[in-house]
Amino acid sequence: MRTEKRYRALDGIRGAAAASMILYHAAWDAANLLNIYMPWFYSGAAYIWQQSICWTFILLSGFCWRLGSHRLRRALAVSGAGLLVTAATALFMPSNVIIFGILTLLGACMLLMLPLDRLFSRVDPVIGLFLASAAFFITRNINYGTLGFENIIIAYLPRDALYKNTFTAFFGFPPYTFQSGDYFSLFPWIFLFTAGYFLYGIFNKTGAMNILRKGFSRPLEFAGRHALIIYLIHQPALYAVTEIINYFRP
Repeated sequence: MRTEKRYRALDGIRGAAAASMILYHAAWDAANLLNIYMPWFYSGAAYIWQQSICWTFILLSGFCWRLGSHRLRRALAVSGAGLLVTAATALFMPSNVIIFGILTLLGACMLLMLPLDRLFSRVDPVIGLFLASAAFFITRNINYGTLGFENIIIAYLPRDALYKNTFTAFFGFPPYTFQSGDYFSLFPWIFLFTAGYFLYGIFNKTGAMNILRKGFSRPLEFAGRHALIIYLIHQPALYAVTEIINYFRP
């Protein structure tokens, strides 16, 4: 898609999220790999920072799903990138291997949306956004054995029946022994992706998409257009920097 035909604001938002991601992971490496004393990194503010990054990527991915063409090819590319991340971390960082990371989630959501689009396109986008958002907030805590959002507990789920193995972990029901350096299960996150899908429907229906054609930062737009590549290379690059720093530290 040529630059003048792109929704430049979307590229800019994605680029801003990518920049924030790099800074967050640099802070994570400093705290966990360089053992720098950073108590603020484990505060509620840092958690909100981390959540703002993944929420932006997932919501924006759902919003952009109907833009452009080659949806199947794009979904397979993202899914393949997720497998690459799992393989690379298993090989080079086995103590922090990533299983069902955010790329695996996004690829799965994109693939599932291929058959679901025919059904969802018939739903009023305002109603769809409300239902998807409600489903996300209700199921936000299922990884921890409850229904609810953050500190709000609505109900407890049957852990012995649901939280069994790696297969159930993909859907959002990880056993106690499951570990991953980056974990985004299908539920609840597909509901946030779907919320983005319906949010696009609202923008498209109201003619608000034209607002998004105007950009606000050329560098962030460039980063947004290459967000997948940035995601794949930024952590190895940061890891290499931490190894060099550790090597020369007294």
